[in-house]
Amino acid sequence: MLDIEPVENPGEELGILIDREFNEYAKDNGVSCDYRPFWFAAKEDGKVVGIINGNSYYDEVHIADLIVIKEYRHKHIGSQLVRKVEETFKERGFKKFNLSTYEFQAPEFYKKLGYNVEFVRENKDDSRLNKYFLAKEI
Repeated sequence: MLDIEPVENPGEELGILIDREFNEYAKDNGVSCDYRPFWFAAKEDGKVVGIINGNSYYDEVHIADLIVIKEYRHKHIGSQLVRKVEETFKERGFKKFNLSTYEFQAPEFYKKLGYNVEFVRENKDDSRLNKYFLAKEI
């Protein structure tokens, strides 16, 4: 019998499984996946004040999360983190970057960084939860 259950702390073992299977499935279909998660942290005096994470795969980079601690917002830390991701992966040959954000979060922030809105999924109940899908090609 198949059991499906939530996983609280996936750990390294499940990460390795995901990476392996993603890459093998792509290879079986004649595509190079090279799925790799990434994390960058901004620190001030040893304290983490911002984090950006995501994945690179196929020929693009997906930014999943960008967080700047409340007291450190409006100090360009978020834009520095995004630029660090772009610079790092541009050096590795990536040209396409994508992400999603909600209306109440940061669509204007990403537009200022050169990201273009590809699609907006509207939330009819609460416009703050309109979801923006953005992309940038370098």
